[in-house]
Amino acid sequence: MKLYRYLTGPDDAAFCKRVTAALNKGWDLAGQPTLTFDPVKGRVICGQPIVKEVPGVDYTDDVVLSDH
Repeated sequence: MKLYRYLTGPDDAAFCKRVTAALNKGWDLAGQPTLTFDPVKGRVICGQPIVKEVPGVDYTDDVVLSDH
């Protein structure tokens, strides 16, 4: 099964740590990061798509992406 996630959050060290943690759990970057500006909170928001291949498992709607 191939899993897809799109991580988002403020452009800060915590976001970078979330992406780093996912990479160290076997996820791969899937394209370029995105940036947008939240004018209400006055901050930049990042997004990073990631994918992971999990052999021997079939996808169901019950799959919890963060468990993999």
